[in-house]
Amino acid sequence: MSSMIWVGLDVHRDSITAAVLEGDEAQGKVHRLSSDLNQVRKLFRSLGRHATIRACYEAGGAGFVVHRALEHDGFHCDVVAPSLIPVKPGDRRKTDRRDALQLARLYRSGHLTHVEVPSEEQEAVRTLVRTRLAFLKQIRTAKQRIGGLLLRQGLVFREGQSYWTQKHRVWLAQRRRELNGPEAIALGAELDLLEYLETQLHALDAEIERYARRPPFQPVADALGCLRGVRTLTAMTLATEIGDIRRFDSARALMAFAGLVPSEHSSGERERRGPITKSGNIHLRRVLIEAAQNHRSRAASTLILQRRRQGQPTPIVAIAVKAQHRLHRRYWHLALRKHHNVAVTAVARELCGFVWALMHAATENPNWTTTTQT
Repeated sequence: MSSMIWVGLDVHRDSITAAVLEGDEAQGKVHRLSSDLNQVRKLFRSLGRHATIRACYEAGGAGFVVHRALEHDGFHCDVVAPSLIPVKPGDRRKTDRRDALQLARLYRSGHLTHVEVPSEEQEAVRTLVRTRLAFLKQIRTAKQRIGGLLLRQGLVFREGQSYWTQKHRVWLAQRRRELNGPEAIALGAELDLLEYLETQLHALDAEIERYARRPPFQPVADALGCLRGVRTLTAMTLATEIGDIRRFDSARALMAFAGLVPSEHSSGERERRGPITKSGNIHLRRVLIEAAQNHRSRAASTLILQRRRQGQPTPIVAIAVKAQHRLHRRYWHLALRKHHNVAVTAVARELCGFVWALMHAATENPNWTTTTQT
């Protein structure tokens, strides 16, 4: 332990606080640095001359820049999950110095859980997919504002059953020409913003589709596309949020990562299980729940699904067909005696297991010779 140095980094936008513990010492030294990575590199080079360094910092808004810079220089640096850091009850003091020292002590004792650092390409495409979701939310908000604006003027669309169809948009254009004054300006601004957001959404969809057709995402996206309810956007969300599937030893580990496992509070002879933990990746859980909704319908292959499966390896198609029939039976087995949402969540958990199997098959055999499926 005398040749080991433990470093806890409290990383902020404008500063980095580094707590250095040599061997078994309790207090150590604390260095206050600016956010300039060259200062961090300089500190680590001076420390690493006579000892091995193990460093960590919390995952957060700083991203993985510090990790990549230190790894590039040959130093070991982990990024740890902030939600899993042990906290003493009653501790009401929080400073950068105390946080950095606590990180170093807990890291030395092995009480921290590190997160998987994605590759730069995976992180970039994941940002693209999440940006698409952000634009979709803005579109929904803009549509709600437009509807509310018209409702306050006593204008209600009654020429069809659905909103935002072609007929509804023609009706909106007519109302825009009829209104005068501030209301007309407000409606025009909202409609112009909506048009811009929808244009950007289509552009993002095209970019995501382009990346789905390129390595390393293509084998995984094509395999996941064989599942019912999973198309390009869902497949790319799964691929970018999960990353390297080989880091999950079992399907249950992936289910826990998605927060789809039931909570439990058992003691003695009593066993009590509650709702899902929701402590995992929210983006992954959302798309799995959405895909699970499709398994309410009868398990039959549609023409679109057959086309997505065409040319895929036989083992991958076999997994997808098994998932389609099993998940449909699972949903109706639960829906007859439980709430719809409970049944869908249970189906999403099992769907997560099939995703794990398909991603393993596609990752371990990326150059499979494809055969035409019937």
